[in-house]
Amino acid sequence: MNMMALTSENRLVGALPSINFATLGLMFVSGFFATVAFDLWGQVISPALGYAKLSPHGLAQSLLGSLGLPNTAFAGYFVHFYVVGLIGYPIGWMFIFAPIWQRVVGNTHWFLPSAIYGFGLWVFAIGGITSLAGLPFFLNFSGIVWVALVGHVLYGIVMVAMLKLIEKQQNA
Repeated sequence: MNMMALTSENRLVGALPSINFATLGLMFVSGFFATVAFDLWGQVISPALGYAKLSPHGLAQSLLGSLGLPNTAFAGYFVHFYVVGLIGYPIGWMFIFAPIWQRVVGNTHWFLPSAIYGFGLWVFAIGGITSLAGLPFFLNFSGIVWVALVGHVLYGIVMVAMLKLIEKQQNA
């Protein structure tokens, strides 16, 4: 499969992935585990530690409502989990960020670009989508913003770690 392959030194070497069912499966699997990690952090661990509780489905509902689309709880969960977590963010990594990183920076270990990608997701979601949804810019830098930062960086790291693990298993 032609995707961002990882060498034995765990470095990015790749080009754009093939557009096929295998790539779709990679997106779904890596996005699933990353979204579960994001939600576990933001909705279970963070509140248990006394920090804010994330409500990404609520943000999705607000965005849908601001666009004049159905904004039920189901729609919010569907957009957060399926559209964004399993499809949108993995596409961003596989087809945009990783190829650009490879061309600009070259071969690096996967961890740093995955964390930077997660940071970019945070800027996109909390800086951009919240504004489009009619919410304050970066949610006025309240406690939820910092929990979301950790969550998005965690998402990027887990997603790429899963892609790395799958690639390693396929090459074994």
